[in-house]
Amino acid sequence: MKKNKKIEVLSTDVRVKAIGQDDFICLTDIAKSKNPEHPDDLIRNWLRNRNTLELLGIWEQLYNPDFNPVEFNGIKKQAGLNSFTLTPKKWISTTGAIGLSSKTGRYGGTYAHKDIAFEFASWVSVEFKLYLIKEFQRLKDEEQKQLGWDIRRNLTKINYSIHTDAIKEKLIPPELTGPQINLVYASEADLLNMALFGKTAKQWQEENPDKSGNIRDYANVSQLVCLANLEILNAHFIQQDLPQNERLRLLNNTAIQQMCLLVEDNRIKKLEKENDA
Repeated sequence: MKKNKKIEVLSTDVRVKAIGQDDFICLTDIAKSKNPEHPDDLIRNWLRNRNTLELLGIWEQLYNPDFNPVEFNGIKKQAGLNSFTLTPKKWISTTGAIGLSSKTGRYGGTYAHKDIAFEFASWVSVEFKLYLIKEFQRLKDEEQKQLGWDIRRNLTKINYSIHTDAIKEKLIPPELTGPQINLVYASEADLLNMALFGKTAKQWQEENPDKSGNIRDYANVSQLVCLANLEILNAHFIQQDLPQNERLRLLNNTAIQQMCLLVEDNRIKKLEKENDA
């Protein structure tokens, strides 16, 4: 996920950020849903609770090899005393904890690993916790969809570099100028467009003047998979010195065969539904 994101839970904005490979949720924002004026007071009261300390201690022992159990036991013995106070920063500095993160400043706040944040949300409000889990899961689902789309787009880009290298090696004489070289690349790109979509990029733009981007930006999952395969196949044909018209015929036949298979593939259908959701 991106380093910083935000979700809305019961009209409260809650920040989510990545620390390493883990998701941390802002306790300060959660506390604001209950005490918008003094959210830090709510967090300190939560930390004074013996059950909270046991939760934090067990979590650290499971995931933090550098956690200091001796200091933890000392803190836990004081829990329940009227004089006992504990801040997130003191907890972190004393025990070497990694489940909490606390910074001051305009964009600061106290964050907790999602496992801990959900427990804090439950302590604040069971209703808020349930909605927090729902919105957090929605965020993760969106990230998975975006990740899948990025992988498919990047696959096409990687294959395109293979394709353009083959064009450079076989089709572009050294004496061509820059604009002439670009014409060759455009010609080869449209060769693939014709084989798969039945039209050039210019024809598509003329038919769709209200749309931004290009024909490939509107391709579905089946078409992107097929396009990636066609790029590799065309690079192979170029290496074999096949003329462009022959390559177009072979690529079109391949596109027809592959699309017939891809549109019936249940895995592709699942990706299409996720992408459209």
